[in-house]
Amino acid sequence: MIEGHAIYLRPLTVSDAHDSLRLQNDNRDFFEQFSMIREPSFYTLESQVEKIQLHEENRKNDQEYYFGLFQVMRGSLQSAFIGYFLDQHHNGKGYATEAVKALVCYAFEELHLHRIEAGVMPRNVPSQRVLEKAGFHREGIARKNVNINGVWEDHQVLAILNPNDEIEEINEFLKF
Repeated sequence: MIEGHAIYLRPLTVSDAHDSLRLQNDNRDFFEQFSMIREPSFYTLESQVEKIQLHEENRKNDQEYYFGLFQVMRGSLQSAFIGYFLDQHHNGKGYATEAVKALVCYAFEELHLHRIEAGVMPRNVPSQRVLEKAGFHREGIARKNVNINGVWEDHQVLAILNPNDEIEEINEFLKF
């Protein structure tokens, strides 16, 4: 479990499937503005259980860490792509910012990742602000990057690097 001040994060378990389904159904119109097209079967309990079981298996194999917020890729990248969603009635309260900050700390300090990246549609300014408050910097626009509701949408790419890796690079450079 990762604890913040007003929130905590943990991997989902099968017992969370009902709540996950309710969150998806209650916010379907809101989430679909910023998500890929989902098959009707996504909005079933069976699909939510399968999704959680897959995340659990991938976590056990050190392939993916799913807290409802980001996925980790090992190998030469040592990076994660972060994404998040929150019930729209709780937007603007700082929960997403706190969660992103907590996950960045976890990813850098516990998982020793090098980089975390996010892609946000340019019109989703509140989400960009969440990332910027967590220390992410803008890297550019990925043109027609993700298919959202049948339309290829541009995404603002934001990223944060593990500051410990940058210190190691400087120290290597300074060696004679």
